[in-house]
Amino acid sequence: MARRDLKNLTRFWSGRDSPGLSLMHADFQTQQFAPHRHEELVIAITEIGGSVIQSRGVVDNADTSALLVFNPSEPHAGWMGASCHWRYRSLYLEQSALDDLSHALGTDRIPYFTRNWIADPELASNLHALHRALDGEHDPLLQRELMVTSFGALFRRHGSGGLRVEPVPRDRVRVERAIEYIRARLAMPISLADLSDTLDLTQFQVIRLFKRTIGMTPHAYVLQLRLDAARRYLATGSPIGDAAVAAGFYDQSSLTHHFKRSYGLTPLQFARATRA
Repeated sequence: MARRDLKNLTRFWSGRDSPGLSLMHADFQTQQFAPHRHEELVIAITEIGGSVIQSRGVVDNADTSALLVFNPSEPHAGWMGASCHWRYRSLYLEQSALDDLSHALGTDRIPYFTRNWIADPELASNLHALHRALDGEHDPLLQRELMVTSFGALFRRHGSGGLRVEPVPRDRVRVERAIEYIRARLAMPISLADLSDTLDLTQFQVIRLFKRTIGMTPHAYVLQLRLDAARRYLATGSPIGDAAVAAGFYDQSSLTHHFKRSYGLTPLQFARATRA
């Protein structure tokens, strides 16, 4: 849902595959927030300009790439200060979304944040990438992977008490089982939850397992296997649309997008060259 006035634009929507998650993209030139609170955990990442945030009697200046975190029911206020343009993305996590994250991370609690303004450009960039993924192409595995890794880092680095993740045992045995599972279902949707259940690990541990043993995240690995399959189909004469679906891509445009990003050429260019 989008709301526009002469100087401000806001879009607010619910996460497609994440119950209890809402998102907003705001572009302000005049906004001032009165003191208020949210029942949800709120995360906000500044894209352009900045703002002044007041909470717990402390005033912070949130500039570009600033990461803001507000605990559930924590009062705060905000205004633009010296900035004439303030654009940001925010995520709102209800209790059901927090419970889901706890399960994925293998922890029994969501930490409390003792600071509202967090100086962590890498994490801000990762949360920004998560928000954009939830606002763009529908790729549930990528969205879930970004969700688990970015919030895992947020809780571990900046939450009270941090987050301890149990080490992953028997790496090679488990990763071979994961690869076998993925190859058998490559043309079907593959979720992080399914991999977690298959390996008897938390979703966070699954991501760490892949990065440590393969050097890629689960999403990147699945994508590469699908590109490999698409190349084989194209080389044997399959139409691009058929090759895309058979390899597990959502549609032809999705295959084309990832093919160009990985190889610098389109599936049509590749097909013509290999058939010639």
